[in-house]
Amino acid sequence: MAGTPSVDLAEQTRIVSRLAAEVPDTGLAGPTPCPEYTVGGLLGHLTGLAVAFRDAGRKDLGPTTDTAPDPAGVSLPAAWREELPRVLGELAEAWQDPAAWTGMTRAGGVDLPGEVAGAVAVDELVIHGWDLARATGQEYVPDEAALRLAHAFLLAAAEEEDRGGGIFGPVVPVPDDAPLLDRAVGLSGRHPGWVPPSPP
Repeated sequence: MAGTPSVDLAEQTRIVSRLAAEVPDTGLAGPTPCPEYTVGGLLGHLTGLAVAFRDAGRKDLGPTTDTAPDPAGVSLPAAWREELPRVLGELAEAWQDPAAWTGMTRAGGVDLPGEVAGAVAVDELVIHGWDLARATGQEYVPDEAALRLAHAFLLAAAEEEDRGGGIFGPVVPVPDDAPLLDRAVGLSGRHPGWVPPSPP
């Protein structure tokens, strides 16, 4: 991913914050395209990753950047409705500093070049934004620059795997002329047509 361009995360973090704000308390137990997460689990994961990648961007390395993600250990903070938009805003601000995209940093316990960590953060926001929107029946139009970077990152990751799989799971084939978001979603191991299962 050498030469990855920097992207302003402000608009994509605002989009994710708006999606989260529309989630009713009664919907937190619902399924998402991530089998590991309920809606509440996904919101907890987004909160945690925002903190981790905020600190990675700041090069403020410590417990928040040293811990690998563990879906089984994710919990939704009691004050998540206030905390999630706050830490997403701090994440965007951290990566607006050009220095965040240079040198080395750490996220999830893995040492990464700044530009790669930035691309991972963008990808997480774009794909998990889609997850949240699909799980809660909301319209989703990601930030165009963030989507382009996420797609490029996922495409490179899938090609490097040499097994037809991406960093999130086996790639789901999507037509070459499909919308860019659908192609990114497929590269992330999700089916672009996913909808929540009908209640029994």
